[in-house]
Amino acid sequence: MRPTVGQTIALGEMLRDHCSLYNGALQERREAYRHASKTSIKYGTQSAQLKEIRAFDTERQGRWSFSSQQATLRRLDKAFTAFFRRAKSGDTPGYPRFRGANWFDTVDFPKDGDGCRWDSAPPRSGHPRPLPGRRARQGQPAPASGRQGQDCLGQREGRKWFVVLTTEQSQPEPLDATGGVVGIDMGIANFLADSDGRFVSNPRHGRTAAARLEAAQQALSRCKRGSKRRRKAVHKVAALHRKVRRQRLDHAHKTALDLVREHDFIAHEDLKIRNMRATPAPKPDPDKQGAFLPNGAAVKAGLNRSISDAGWGVFLTILRAKAESAGREVIAVDPRNTSRTCPECGHVAKENRPAQEMFHCVSCAHTAHADTVGALNVLRAGLVRRDANQAKREAPRS
Repeated sequence: MRPTVGQTIALGEMLRDHCSLYNGALQERREAYRHASKTSIKYGTQSAQLKEIRAFDTERQGRWSFSSQQATLRRLDKAFTAFFRRAKSGDTPGYPRFRGANWFDTVDFPKDGDGCRWDSAPPRSGHPRPLPGRRARQGQPAPASGRQGQDCLGQREGRKWFVVLTTEQSQPEPLDATGGVVGIDMGIANFLADSDGRFVSNPRHGRTAAARLEAAQQALSRCKRGSKRRRKAVHKVAALHRKVRRQRLDHAHKTALDLVREHDFIAHEDLKIRNMRATPAPKPDPDKQGAFLPNGAAVKAGLNRSISDAGWGVFLTILRAKAESAGREVIAVDPRNTSRTCPECGHVAKENRPAQEMFHCVSCAHTAHADTVGALNVLRAGLVRRDANQAKREAPRS
């Protein structure tokens, strides 16, 4: 969006009022559970109170749309639903927290015309108007106003404002079959290697921006809290992080699109990225009380930064989404021993990989790039799993 100064202030007040509603609803749930015999308040109860809240506070809560406030309460309800799900499954629960004014950046308008209207016909200025008096530069053709299922989201990113539209659409047409199959091996030196012997280089956007980000963070640490210089420094750090994030997304989208266009079947490793980024456990020194032995934490920290910089999880999520819309098949396989198994004779040994990029089978002397060998084994395992799934679907029921 391209709001004026006055409109920017109004949008900021909209976020603060919805944030206040979110925090008030959270406080009500906390107090009800603590002081009312562990009573749980649901979304329906809090939504029914909105009419009284809007009538009592007409200057703040009463000026925004009813449906957008309901969406804010649903947002809190989803946070509690996720909290109970994680607690029940044994994961770290992560109890919902209060949001500060700078940590509440989105307001959802579920109904077109209720507090927000998207007019796809551009006015004289040439820009569509998502909100009264607020122009937006349209990046892609947007659906017509009033279409059923359309959802409008106002979002703040740093000093910029965006409109995100969500609408129902028909099932996209699948791409034409190519007959190609491929296996991919994710890595650090190369972003990925496929079974055809091709490589996609790792752009390392985070490492490229590390020096500028470090300088910006050091300048931020020297600023006085609450000052204008600190606000400017915060925006600069956020802009650098935002640029790196968008560069990763752009690289992931382009790489996934190339794979989906050229292949009907794609196999990849089922990576447990969270486990791969786990820090090593400390090693107490048996000879000295309170002392610890070296455990490689510094080296592991560098590896964890490289894994995060590569963005494997984001890439695989985008790959699955694009493959589904294009009618392609994606299968994840067990990554164990994929780079230690010889694709010629099937011999598995740790000694088959004497170096990071070199594969040399100690049984048949087959030599190749280690990542290409891993991609070949991933493809074979994926094809076996695909055939097994197809045979299971076609098996007659007894």
